[in-house]
Amino acid sequence: MAQADDLIVMAEIGAPHGVRGELRAKAYTDDPMAVTEYGPLVDRNGRSYTVLSVRPAKNVVIMRIEGIDSREAAEALKGLALHIPRSRLPDGSLEEEEFFQSDLIGLSVRDAGGTAYGTVAAMHNFGAGDILEIKPQEGPAVMIPFSEAAVPAIDVDSGLLTVDPAAAGLDDPGEKKGPGSRRRRPAGKGAGKAEREKR
Repeated sequence: MAQADDLIVMAEIGAPHGVRGELRAKAYTDDPMAVTEYGPLVDRNGRSYTVLSVRPAKNVVIMRIEGIDSREAAEALKGLALHIPRSRLPDGSLEEEEFFQSDLIGLSVRDAGGTAYGTVAAMHNFGAGDILEIKPQEGPAVMIPFSEAAVPAIDVDSGLLTVDPAAAGLDDPGEKKGPGSRRRRPAGKGAGKAEREKR
């Protein structure tokens, strides 16, 4: 089995759909229907899951997994993240300014002057673009836009994400942010991609 650091999240299971074992899932591939194209998926403990079918729904996909044939079995998987080893992704799958979301999680967040703001805890998209959730050492998490203005530099190898506090809204958390310039597109939570959007 691949080491945890070599796993890319492909889907996250949500609530059951119906009574025959189908379940809702958030797919993190560029094309949500492509989640079946990478072979069996695995959880962090190495258990394998074969996706038998997938079909689109509003903001999710409806998935059928081999061996899951009841609502109770589907309910037991709720919240489970399914991965593939990074080695299964095609070479050159990332373009310039694209990142795998899983590579962004855990990066230290600092500004150009070295002030630390915490670490990247998660990436969200509520319909208006990608947002980074930053967890400081103390206090509540903060959300910043994943744009070139707010995040001018990312160095995955060094584990560092550089922010512009003013553009990220970190100077005044109560102040509304402007439209920003380019938004980075994250390469999905896993194989989905994140890239800074350009405006």
